[in-house]
Amino acid sequence: MLAENKMLTANLSVAKWLLLCCFMVFIMVILGGVTRLTGSGLSMVDWRPIMGAIPPISTEDWLNTFEMYKQSPEFLKKNSYMNVYDFKQIFWLEYLHRLLGRLIGLAFFIPLIFFIFKGYIKNKELPKYFLMLILGGMQGLLGWYMVKSGLVDNPAVSQYRLTAHLSSAFLIYSFMLWVALNLIYPKKTIAHVWSKKTQALTLLIIITIISGGFVAGLKAGKIYNTYPMMGEYWVPPGIFALKPLWLNHFENIATVQFNHRILTLITFLSVGLYWFRARRIEFSTRMRKAINALMHTTILQFILGISTLILYVPTTLAAAHQATAMLLLTVALYLCHGLTRGDN
Repeated sequence: MLAENKMLTANLSVAKWLLLCCFMVFIMVILGGVTRLTGSGLSMVDWRPIMGAIPPISTEDWLNTFEMYKQSPEFLKKNSYMNVYDFKQIFWLEYLHRLLGRLIGLAFFIPLIFFIFKGYIKNKELPKYFLMLILGGMQGLLGWYMVKSGLVDNPAVSQYRLTAHLSSAFLIYSFMLWVALNLIYPKKTIAHVWSKKTQALTLLIIITIISGGFVAGLKAGKIYNTYPMMGEYWVPPGIFALKPLWLNHFENIATVQFNHRILTLITFLSVGLYWFRARRIEFSTRMRKAINALMHTTILQFILGISTLILYVPTTLAAAHQATAMLLLTVALYLCHGLTRGDN
């Protein structure tokens, strides 16, 4: 009994740590979205993983940092009017974004060593935690790889790299959340009959989120700011203008927005149908609450998406839209986990 209590305490301690890291990644994603929306993402034109944690302090430091920025395509083609004061306004957001990334690394690595030393994490479980650590390091590299795409000629990051960076953050978040849930709800029985349906619905949500990454990368929300029609069209002209045809889904602004509209509508209707049919099925109180939360979050996300589009992508609404996407994925994963492990 004593050993069982010690194991329960250890599991809950590790789970709380992972959930704290999840929360930090959640904030990181929101801050990254704000950084992009405010045009701050290309303000730091170098990447120094260690010394980069120290911001410019003296006037000379600021002038040197600004001089580096003045050589970038963004300054030469978009922000040539800026002085040092203007530059500081965009610098600090990107700096905070990178600083938070470093803090997440420390918040993960230091407790990891402590929990290993204390025996809270067993040897057979170590590979998954080391994988989290590797994925986190790769995320930092991927972030710089994304930024570099906007420092060559065109002052805009590649939509492919931005979507990969965003998807990677969601992957790390989902991985940590799933492991934390395993620790909080360790018992496993036969999967609920709705587990496959829930997994398919979660996959649809993930695909929709990824399509949103391409919308963000191409700034596709800045055109056709009407709903449900795209201007005067249900299907806008030129959505297959690029050759080969598949390229339109990733590089044609109208097609990317059209695809995201269709996917969000399908997701909204699918969640609604899932929720409606679920009312006739017996679920545990915990799963019933999760199903209701899935429906409520989907409605909120749908409203935020339309509002963001119609109001021409205001920063506050766009950031809320991205945050709610992450919240929606969280609820879907929570529901998936419970049903897969037999909590019916």
